[in-house]
This record gives sequence, structure tokens and C-alpha cells, in this order.
Amino acid sequence: MNQVDFDRKPPQRTRSWLVAATLLTAGIIIGFVIASDLGWLPTGHAVPDSASVAQPTQPAQPPPVARPVSTAPQPALAGSNQTFVEVAKSVKPAVVNIYATKSGRSEGSGTAPFDDPLFRKFFGDEFFRKFEHPKDRKERGLGSGVIVESNGLIITNNHVVGKADEIRVTLSDKREFKAKLIGTDPKTDVAVVKIDATGLPTLAWADSDKLEVGEFVLAVGNPFGLTQTVTLGIVSALGRAAGIAEYEDFIQTDAAINPGNSGGPLVNVRGELVGMNTAIFSQSGGNMGIGFAVPSNMAQSVMNQLVQTGKVVRGWLGVSIQELTPELASQFGITETKGILVSDVMDDSPAKKAGFERADVIVEYDGKPMDSPTHLRNAVAQTPVGKKVTIKFIRDKKPKTVDLTIVEQPKSMSQSGEDDGGESATPTGVLSSLDVRDLTQELASRYGLKSSERGVVIVRVKPGSTAEELGVREGDIILEVNRQAVSSVKVFERIAGKLPKDQAVLLLLKRQGRTIYLTLRP
Repeated sequence: MNQVDFDRKPPQRTRSWLVAATLLTAGIIIGFVIASDLGWLPTGHAVPDSASVAQPTQPAQPPPVARPVSTAPQPALAGSNQTFVEVAKSVKPAVVNIYATKSGRSEGSGTAPFDDPLFRKFFGDEFFRKFEHPKDRKERGLGSGVIVESNGLIITNNHVVGKADEIRVTLSDKREFKAKLIGTDPKTDVAVVKIDATGLPTLAWADSDKLEVGEFVLAVGNPFGLTQTVTLGIVSALGRAAGIAEYEDFIQTDAAINPGNSGGPLVNVRGELVGMNTAIFSQSGGNMGIGFAVPSNMAQSVMNQLVQTGKVVRGWLGVSIQELTPELASQFGITETKGILVSDVMDDSPAKKAGFERADVIVEYDGKPMDSPTHLRNAVAQTPVGKKVTIKFIRDKKPKTVDLTIVEQPKSMSQSGEDDGGESATPTGVLSSLDVRDLTQELASRYGLKSSERGVVIVRVKPGSTAEELGVREGDIILEVNRQAVSSVKVFERIAGKLPKDQAVLLLLKRQGRTIYLTLRP
């Protein structure tokens, strides 16, 4: 038998054939792997129903999962067969452009040297004013609106049409009308205008109290003059107070809202009006994902009053209120922070007549739980004058209930007190960071206070102290310390001198006509 020489190299043609076969085999294997991973290989048969076929003794390998197509399917809307496209089509005809024009007089000649800050820096504004002449000018504002009645009734923002000399409305079909201002309410930033037209498309009102965080919403309007723009987002938060209007209960949304959207609708997935776009939080002037809308219930209530009487009448309870923080709750022996703390009760008010006192904690108003001062304030304001309501509150850890009748909010509210004479004092303990004096005419003038105010005024807060960090200010009036009335510096010193150094102190302060509770901890 011949011995094979393993060291002998195969011929050149044999080596080429082996390389080609290897590469071909590798290519086929790689192709099958890629095709299987992409789900291109047919299964060869339908997957049987597990209920009709006996299960194998060994679990079969699952079929390869196909990767999704690059574009996601359009989401279906809860409770509706409509798509976002259909909702937008149904809403857009009821959204209008609003152009408001205001005439005025402007100062300045407009010439370049007079407008140059460098010239004004050296010569002063007074020098240039003698050469400047007022000229007529027109301010034009752009906003949006919503048709809510087919006879041409439209709601929008007060800041869009308030004080305008002329208001023009353009419909989605390009028709243009001159609008009449029915009424405005700056306290909620709501306004109502009307055009002379009939048979117009409208939006149905939704109950904004049923709105929940996380719901899909669409904002429609004319941002930057780009008409009939639709953006999508969710409800980010409810009951927001942004310091924009006096009465706020804003819906916060991340649907893109920009200048020009003001007055436009915020609608739910059924195309119903849940809010009116009002403002944005922005550091650049454009959308940053935080927009605010007036809830539909508030806007509708204001609109109805403006249409019927031309003004808005609000209910009044007659209490000063503040948020119940954990620190304040512990001071009053309350285990939960649910409710609103009463910091003052107005004379001759429904609350005073019903027996309300400072430190009462309101937990329910007219059958609805109250969780913030803004919530209670808006609820009282929207209560019809003359309506009898039931209020539940906690006093000295005990629940109580009273019935009272809401009256019309007075135009002005004030309280008087008694005068004191003046000397300085330096308290000890946790209050050692405060310097107080009896209120004199001079101090009242310095801090813009009434000389008839009772209590002692804070004339200095030690820098870096806990009191300063918690917001105690120079000019605040101390009315109470640990629920004990403070009528003079001597009374304040006597109370402060008995306080242990490690004890928290509950202060009742009066600031700019309002009273607030504040807890100071060592």
C-alpha cells in the first residue's frame, strides 16, 4: 500500500476550487442567517391553534420575530373610532384668526442719532425729548379664537382683544368679518367677541373637571401667523398657577403652543373643547413643551356671564388661605397635609358669621375635596351668589361642618387694628435672628403700612438665618407667636423668652394686606 505524502501541496487548480467552495458555502450560510433574522423566510405552514393541537413533549423553538417597519402605525383613540386626522378635520373649521388693532401715539422722531444709546448716555433722555415729536402709530395683535355658537359667538383671550380699537376675524374658509367685543374678564384672561354670521361650525364643550393627566390633546391655532396649525401632546398637569392671571386653574400641556396660539382651542380625542390656549413658559419666546390653557368649565362660566350681563360676578367666602405644609400640619396636630389652612377671617363676611376662625383647615367645599388654595379660591369665585354651600373643616383635630350662603365679592376688603408706641427689642432662641419694633408712623411710612395695624413690625432679618431662608422679610408684621396674639414688643419678648432653644415656632405674619402662617425651626 502506497503511503500518502501529507506534506506535498495540492495542485494549483485544486486549491482554487477549494477556496471557491468555501467562500460559496460561507456566503449561503450568512445569507440564510440574515434572511431568517429579517423574517424573509416563509414558515411553510400556518401556525395551528394551541387549543386544537396537542402540545409536544419538548418545547419547540419560537419562530423568528419580524422587525417592525420603520414607520409606527397611527395610534387609535380611546373611546372613539376617529383618528387624529379626523379629529383635526372636525375641529379646524371652528378655529378663527383674530387681528386686533389699537391706535396710539409714540414718542420719538425715529432718526438714527436720536435712537443711538451712546448719544443718550452722554446727553441724557431729557435733552433729546425737546427735539422729538409724537407720531401716530398702530399696534396690531394676532391671536386665535373658537366659535362656540353658530350665530358667531367666539371666545378668545383678553390679552388678544382687550382695549382694541378694531377686531377682525378670519374664518377657515377665508371669509373676513369685523367683530364686536361683547366683554372681557382680565382676572381669568377670557374675552368674548361676536361676528354677524349664521350657520357657522362650532366646537362642543367638554367637562374639564373630568380631564386627567396623560390624556391626548390637540392644540389648534395660528402660531406666528401660520393659520390652521395642529399640534399633538398630552395633559402634563392640572390645576397649575403660573402667575399670569388673578384666577388660575390652568391645564398644562406639552402640545406645541407658540405666539399666535392664544385664544385657540385645546381639544380632547373626541374633538371637544377642554381648554383655551393662553400662555407658554419660555426662555426663548418659542415653545419649550410647557403650555397653559384655561379650563373649559372656567371659560364657559365667564362667557355666560359676559353674554348675559356684560360683567363677571364672583362669590366671596371671606377668608385668607394658604397651603398646609407638613411643618404647619405638625404645628396644628394634623397627620395629613390635605386641606387649606385659614390664616385670617374677614369682618362681616359669610365665614365670620358662620364661626370660622384662624387655623381652621378646610377639607371640603360644596361636596368637593379641596387640595390647594387655588382650587378653593376658584371654586368659591365660581359659586353663584346666593347659593347655600356646605363646608367641612378641622378645628383642634376635630372635624366640623357648617352651612353658609355665598355673597358677592366686594370691590375692596380691609381690616383695621390698634396703634402701639415704639421701642426696639432683641428676642432670644429661634427668634433671635429677628429685630422687631412697635409700629410707628415713621415705620409705617417706610414699609408702606397703615399706622393703625396691630402687631410688631420686623425691621431686620439676620442674613443667612433660617428665618431669611424660609422667606421672612423686613416689613412683615408679626400678629401671633405660637397661636398667642402679639400686640407690642413687650408681649413679643415675653413669649419669645419662654421658648426653648430647640423648639419650632409658628408665626402668623401679615404681608401686603394678607396674613400667612410660617414655621421657624432651629
